[in-house]
Amino acid sequence: MKAALLSKFRQWRGVVATRLRSLATAFRKRDVRVLLKDTGAWMYRKRRWWPAPVLFLSWLLCLPNPLFDDPTSVVLESRKGELLCARIAADEQWRFPAIDTVPTRYAQALIEFEDRRFYRHPGVDPIAIVRALRQNAAQKAVVSGGSTITMQVIRMARKDRPRTVWNKVVEAFMGTRLELTHSKMDILALYASHAPFGGNVVGLDAASWRYFGKSPALLSWAEAATLAVLPNSPALIHPGRNRSALIAKRDRLLRRLQARGVIDETTCRLAMDEPLPTAPHPLPREAPHLLDRVCKEHADPRKPGPARVHSTLDQELQRQINDILERRQSILAGNGIHNMAALVLDVQSGEVLAYIGNVIGAGTEHGEEVDVIKAPRSSGSILKPILYALALQDGQILPGSLLADVPVQLRDFRPLNFSEKYEGVAPARRALSRSLNVPFVNLLQDYGLERFHFALNKLQFSTIRKPAGHYGLSLILGGAETTLWDITNCYASMARMLEHFPAYSGRYDPGDFRPATYVMGASYRRPAETRLHRDAPLIGAGAAWLSFEAMRRLERPDDEGEWESFGSGQPVAWKTGTSFGFRDAWAVGVTPRYAVGVWVGNADGEGRPGLIGVRAAAPALFDIFQLLSADRWFYQPYDDMIQLPVCARSGYRPLAICPADTIWAPKAAVRARACPYHETIHTDSSGQWQVHADCEAADRIVSSAWFVLPPLEEYFYVKKNTDYRPLPPLRPDCDGSDGAVPMQLAYPRRPTRIFVPVNLDGRMSQTVFTVAHRNPNATVHWHIDDEYIGATSVFHNLALTPSEGKHTLTLVDQDGHRLQQVFEIVPGRR
Repeated sequence: MKAALLSKFRQWRGVVATRLRSLATAFRKRDVRVLLKDTGAWMYRKRRWWPAPVLFLSWLLCLPNPLFDDPTSVVLESRKGELLCARIAADEQWRFPAIDTVPTRYAQALIEFEDRRFYRHPGVDPIAIVRALRQNAAQKAVVSGGSTITMQVIRMARKDRPRTVWNKVVEAFMGTRLELTHSKMDILALYASHAPFGGNVVGLDAASWRYFGKSPALLSWAEAATLAVLPNSPALIHPGRNRSALIAKRDRLLRRLQARGVIDETTCRLAMDEPLPTAPHPLPREAPHLLDRVCKEHADPRKPGPARVHSTLDQELQRQINDILERRQSILAGNGIHNMAALVLDVQSGEVLAYIGNVIGAGTEHGEEVDVIKAPRSSGSILKPILYALALQDGQILPGSLLADVPVQLRDFRPLNFSEKYEGVAPARRALSRSLNVPFVNLLQDYGLERFHFALNKLQFSTIRKPAGHYGLSLILGGAETTLWDITNCYASMARMLEHFPAYSGRYDPGDFRPATYVMGASYRRPAETRLHRDAPLIGAGAAWLSFEAMRRLERPDDEGEWESFGSGQPVAWKTGTSFGFRDAWAVGVTPRYAVGVWVGNADGEGRPGLIGVRAAAPALFDIFQLLSADRWFYQPYDDMIQLPVCARSGYRPLAICPADTIWAPKAAVRARACPYHETIHTDSSGQWQVHADCEAADRIVSSAWFVLPPLEEYFYVKKNTDYRPLPPLRPDCDGSDGAVPMQLAYPRRPTRIFVPVNLDGRMSQTVFTVAHRNPNATVHWHIDDEYIGATSVFHNLALTPSEGKHTLTLVDQDGHRLQQVFEIVPGRR
C-alpha cells in the first residue's frame, strides 16, 4: 500500500512540476493567453486538482500594474544630479519620483530596524510571524505584526488597509509574488520611494530634503537612523511633539547597529548626540521659472512629461548668477526697476547652463513669478548685428562702407538716433558699435524688409509671426517683440557656426542653427552621414566674424554726448538694446565658449527713465562673464574671406581716383558697389574756385579727385570732421550749368504727412523745417504755396504753422538755386 501511494505521489509531483515549468516559461514570455489555455486544459483533465492551478494563476496575476500609481512631484535636477527645485504633487503630497538605488546607510538602518532576515526570506518570514504571535500573546495586544519589508511594500501599494489577519494573509501572498520578479534592491527602493515620513512627506528622497535639507546620499548615520524608524511612527516627526520618543527609537537603532558591528562605538556616540530637525526645511528654489516651463511644456495629459527632469543647468553657476541679479536689482529698485532675467548657453552643445527667468525677491506685486526669458518684449536695437551680418554676407556693404546718418522721414516713420545727434555719414562697423538708428533704418530699406523678416524666421525668432508689412522699417529698432531665449540662442548659433567652420574644413552644418536645450542628453549630435555644405545656410563665417569684431568695440555716448569705448578684461562680442519708452533694457554677449543674455525692466511693461541697455543690463552681463572663462577670441575664417582693395575714405570698392586701402572681407564683397562719394572736379590754378571750359582756359584748369558728400550729409559731417574739405564754390564768372543744387532739405526730406499735435487752446503746434546749404554764408528764401515767408542765413531753420492740408515748400538761395517739396499737415496725435 505504501509503495503504491508513494508511486502515485511521485507521479503527481512529476506532472505538477512539468506543468509549473510550462507555466513559468509562459509567464516569463508574458503570454497570458497560453497561461489561461494550458491551465484550463489541465484543469479539465484533472478536475480533482483544479484549486491548485487556480491558486497558482491567481498568485501569478495578483500584482497590480503599475504597483504604485500615485501622482508625484515634478523634480528639477542639475547636470550633476543636485536638486534645483520641485513642485508638490497633485494630491498635495511631497512625493518625489521613485528612486532606483537606496543609500547604503539608510538600507542598513532600515533592514536592522524592520527586517533583519530581509535577504534570506522569500517575502514572508515565519520566524518573525511566530515572534509577533508570542509578543502579542504576552502583551495581550497587537504590539508586532511580523511584516517583512516586502509585505510593507504591498500594504503601501494597497493604500494601507486595516491590519487584520486576512489582510496580513493577502500581503504575504502578494509579497511572495513580488519577490519572484523583483530583486531585493528593487524592493528596498520601492519601500524607500513610497514610505510615509510624516505630514505630507512621502518617500526617502522628499523626506531627506524636507527634514535635513540634503540628498539621501549625504545622510549621516543619525539622519539615516531617524528616517529608518520614522515610517513606523510618522507622527513622531511633528515639531514639538513626541521628540523624546523619536530620539529614543533612533538611539536604540544606533545601539543595535553598533552591536552588530555596522558602526563603531565612536560613530554611535557622535550620532546619538546629533539633534533632531526642529522643523521642515524649505526645498531648494534655484530655478523655479524653468520648473514652471517644464510643467507647462508637458501639460498635455496625453503626453505626460518626465517627473524627474535631469537638466543641463550648472547649480553653482545658477546660484552665483542669482546672487549677481539680486544685487543688481536691489540697486535698480530705487529707480522703480524690479525685474531682471539672465540666460547662459554653452556655445558648442547649445545646452542651458543657467536659467534665471526672473530675479527672486522682487515680490509677487512686481511679477517675480513671470518667466521673462520666454516673454515677448520689444527688441530695441538688439537685432542690428544680424542685419549687419546679412548685409555683409550679401555683399551690399563692406565693414567701412559709409552709411547716411541724417534726419529722415519715411512716410509716417521718423527714426531718431538715441543721442538725437547725427554724424552725416558713418562707417557701417562704427554705426553698429555706436548703435546708430538712422543708418540701420536706411540699411534695412536697402537690404529689403521682407528679406530681413524671412531671415529672422529662419534664425528661429519664434515671436515674429506677423507679415513684414505689419512691422515696417521699425523692425530694426524694436518694432517687433522677441524673447531673451531666441536672442541669446541666435548669437550662440552664429558663434557655433563660426567655431565649427575650421573644424569642418571650411564647410557648414545646417544643424548649427538650432534651438537651445535644457534637458541633459537631448543635445544635438551631428550624425556621421550628415552632409556638410559649401554654401553658408544664411550667414557665413566671414560675415559672422566681422560682426563680432564690430560688437567687440562697442561705443556709447557719455553724459556729455561724447563717444566713449566700453569693454572688459576679456574679449567679448556684445550688444545692448533699449526699447521705446525705456521699457526694456537688453544686453547680449558671446565668446567662443559661452553666450549670455540679460534683460532688465518691469514685468508689467512700465517704463522708467534711465532704463537703457548699457547702464542697466550691461553691468550684469560683464559680472556674469567674470564667472566664465573666455581666454581666446574667435579664429579668423580665412577660407571664407578675401583681401579686397577699398576706397580709404568711403569704404566701398575703389574708383580709379580713390585713395585705396586693403581689408579682409567676405567673399561676396566682390559684389559691393563702387565708391559713390569721389568725383573729379575742376578748379583754377589757385584751387579756390571751381571752373569749367566755358569760363577758363583748358591749360589753366586743375583736375583733382575730391571726396564730396551730399549737402545734407555734409552739413552734419563737417561739424565733427574738421579735415573735411567742402567743394570750392563756382567762380562768379562761371554759370552753374552742371545743374547741381547746393542745398538739401533735412525736414521734410521727402513728400510726407506731418502729424502736428493740437494744443489745449485748440491751435496746432509749430513744425520746424530745416535745410542744409553747402555755402555757410548763403541766404535762403522761404515760400509756402507761393507765399513768401522769410529768409535765413547760416542756420536754416524755420518754425512754421501751416494750415491743415497739402502744401508746397519752395526754397531759393541768393544764386537762384531752387528746391521744392510737397508735404501734408495732419492735426492730431501721432
